[in-house]
Amino acid sequence: MPPAIHTTALVVFCLCFLVVTAAGFLAARWRRADLHSLEEWGLAGRRFGTLIVWFLIGGDFYSAYTVIAVPAALYGAGAPGFFAVPYCILNYPLMMLVLPKLWTICHRERYITLSDYVRGRYRSRWLSVAFALTGILASMPYIALQLVGIREVIAALGVKGEWPLIVAFVILAAYTYTSGLRAPAVIAVVKDVMLYIMVIAAVVIIPAKLGGYGAIFANAGHALATHKPAASILLRPSQYWSYSTLAIGSSLALLFYPHSFTGAISASSANTLRRNAALLPAYNLLLGLIALLGLMALAAGIQSKDTSAVVPLLFLRMFPQWFAGFCLAAIGISALVPAAIMSIATANLFTRNLWGEFVRTPLTPPQEARMAKLVSLVIKFGALAFILIGSAQYAIELQLLGGIWIMQMVPAILCGLFTRWFRGTALLAGWAAGMAAGTAMVVSMGMKTSVFPLHLSGHTFAVYAALPAAVINLLVTTLISTVTGRNTEAEAEKIPPLPPPTLNEV
Repeated sequence: MPPAIHTTALVVFCLCFLVVTAAGFLAARWRRADLHSLEEWGLAGRRFGTLIVWFLIGGDFYSAYTVIAVPAALYGAGAPGFFAVPYCILNYPLMMLVLPKLWTICHRERYITLSDYVRGRYRSRWLSVAFALTGILASMPYIALQLVGIREVIAALGVKGEWPLIVAFVILAAYTYTSGLRAPAVIAVVKDVMLYIMVIAAVVIIPAKLGGYGAIFANAGHALATHKPAASILLRPSQYWSYSTLAIGSSLALLFYPHSFTGAISASSANTLRRNAALLPAYNLLLGLIALLGLMALAAGIQSKDTSAVVPLLFLRMFPQWFAGFCLAAIGISALVPAAIMSIATANLFTRNLWGEFVRTPLTPPQEARMAKLVSLVIKFGALAFILIGSAQYAIELQLLGGIWIMQMVPAILCGLFTRWFRGTALLAGWAAGMAAGTAMVVSMGMKTSVFPLHLSGHTFAVYAALPAAVINLLVTTLISTVTGRNTEAEAEKIPPLPPPTLNEV
């Protein structure tokens, strides 16, 4: 029997979507500039200040899939689902260390993508192409998973069919095409205000209805114990290695996804990124509270074979219809920001580092911007077709590989910042070895998990496959660089000093 349509919630949901749609189209008028330039369309002229970058990167990291998937992981598996909280905490010191230096180099050389960066640092065309392909392949299932978040919300409201999902993504495609990165930046502000209201209300009202947090943890623990296999709200010793390596590996990879880099490089200065590294932990508090929604759903007796549906079902049961509609709109809108940035970032990669590397006649700035806009449409509708024709489970499986693939870019990026020793050809060989090893590990596990049983000295360690693959990557890179000699082509290039802190950015 299909679920009944929640009319009041649906009306509120649609009104909220209309507001952000208008904001997305009006964003083209904000800080008006020539959007026929890739710098302006794809990076908003690199002029975003501290507050906008805070919302933009927060919108990147904390998407609809985060709001849906993290509580779903706790609902289904218990304590291991909390790994997302420490991995984001680990991310911020890395941001403080890496992003200001990376921004300085990219600003000086006018790099737009990470492939531009490795092309310039290592004078390696094929390393640039490899990074572009990696970024695009890793981003496509990520965009598709944002659609999963919207679809779960729409289904919870009782609307049948895929047409609302198609309408939402047509609107997303239209305002991204016209406004570029300014659209998700504006929408990120609206979305994050709505998310904070949603979470604050949830962590106050829902526990009050369920007898307090003590009752929630007790009831959730009892419900998890009945799962097959049994789960718990506490980590078991056998889960320590998988939990910690997932946190460490995910933290390293997250920063170098194309959409994360695009949000960072749009900042107006290196100091803007430093301040954001200090301020973004406020989002981590939000994430920890969002994770608790999974335990609340267990305690509330929410029953669903599809764990991705538990948060929408929880809100519809616990809140008045109008406020449930507001909360579900916040989740749905949370998909629009990262999906827009991901499509822009991957379009930049294709235009600059695939098409641009092989076309005989270099594109003019207007031609480059026009191609990026068209490619962003193709990418978005490709992700939509992936969900409509394929399955959400397949997108999740590919996303497991995506993090492992992005991790194989990390050695080249970090080495370019802190040493001039490695050669581009060696890094390309290391990348290929790491990609092959990481992919083989996940395939050997039936594409069901990215945790691989590593056998060392008679002991078995369950570790995130990205880390041993990255070790293989580094070993191959070091061996080939040792045999062939250091990178002399880029030896004379100096990294410029970072500018002193300023206080006049907003």
